[in-house]
Amino acid sequence: MKHVLSVKVNNAAGVLSHVTGLFTRRSYNIDSLCVGATDDPRYSVITLVIDAGVAMIGQITKQLLKLIDVIEIKNLTGEISVKRELLLISLEMKKTDRAEVLMLSRLFETTVLEMTSATIMMQMVAEPRRVNHFLDAVKNFKVLQMARTGVVALALQEDIEDSLKK
Repeated sequence: MKHVLSVKVNNAAGVLSHVTGLFTRRSYNIDSLCVGATDDPRYSVITLVIDAGVAMIGQITKQLLKLIDVIEIKNLTGEISVKRELLLISLEMKKTDRAEVLMLSRLFETTVLEMTSATIMMQMVAEPRRVNHFLDAVKNFKVLQMARTGVVALALQEDIEDSLKK
């Protein structure tokens, strides 16, 4: 099962290397990794997607908390969070394909960034599962370029409010 961990860390040089080094040393695989600063410049959030069992996630969490720069870890797996991914994709498009590609763009709520007579570049921000479905839908077209970010996630507001009451 894929687990999404949100790891709040000190925003300092080498912290990402320490976190990923823990995975390397123990031969754990990271499916997705996304890092960004928080509203407080002293901290960053590392969002990790890991395909592992519950016991392994517990072990990973304990090991991460031993690192000096790790402040907090939230498991955002399942329905308790909002997850998004960004996809930029450029497709080769024949004139006869234009209507189909634009229909897929509307269906999957992508944004057309650039279009020529032979290519189209689109942007999509969606749940990772929806991004995968879009990529399946356009698999018959030649992909010229593609970039896909890692998952970013936030806990749902009601879960935050519940934890504040405790």
